[in-house]
Amino acid sequence: MPSSDPKTPPTYVVTSADHALRAAVMLQLEGALTVSQVAERLGVARSTAHRLLQTLVYRDFAVQDEQRVYHPGVVLELATHSQSRTSRLRTVALPHLQRLVDVVGESANLSVRAGDSARFIASVECAHALRVGSREGMGFPVHRTTAGLVMLAALDPTEVEALFAADKYAERPGERPHMGRLRSELASVRRAGFAVNNGRSERGVVAVGVPVRGADSAPIAGVSVSMPSVRFEKGQLPALVATLQRVAAAIEADVH
Repeated sequence: MPSSDPKTPPTYVVTSADHALRAAVMLQLEGALTVSQVAERLGVARSTAHRLLQTLVYRDFAVQDEQRVYHPGVVLELATHSQSRTSRLRTVALPHLQRLVDVVGESANLSVRAGDSARFIASVECAHALRVGSREGMGFPVHRTTAGLVMLAALDPTEVEALFAADKYAERPGERPHMGRLRSELASVRRAGFAVNNGRSERGVVAVGVPVRGADSAPIAGVSVSMPSVRFEKGQLPALVATLQRVAAAIEADVH
């Protein structure tokens, strides 16, 4: 049986890591904190608290608003709102991703959406010396990823407009997609049922993806394969999409 005694700290505590983890938990539980508040709570200098929070921002555990207040980032949002679903989805998907890699010979990924970000929750690398490496745990702008595009395509156009509202990007206008081009692209993805990403998130990489749907038929994730552009041939696209759709259906069946 688990002990009811308080946790005993490990013999060797990495202080900086402990502080960063405590700051992340504070953000997750409380929602918004300033550098001064974190410094006071942790008993560290403001400069130390600032470095800790900037590290959390870099790893997507936190975001900073225009008032210099820190909020939970996409990683903590996923953990807060969909931890059990995301964990189960990853567990279910991994063997299917491995079989996908065995069939197509390229790296495979599973991604979910959190607002205007897409996060890779599972990756399986292929055996080629020249290959696309694991993206697991990484976050990208949702409109720049294959899985993100198939998930966006399922949204009502008004939801897409609201997601990328200009006022949300007032401090970072360069990160906002061109809405006319995005609307056109999502319409094409919607008609086709799959998305192709040629160098959009990384130069020299091509990815193809399809949605993984929940019980209500709305996408809960996207499954994709990624390969160096030198190995991609348009003629292989129909067979690749068909394989991806079979894998997506298998994941859906296991999740439900």
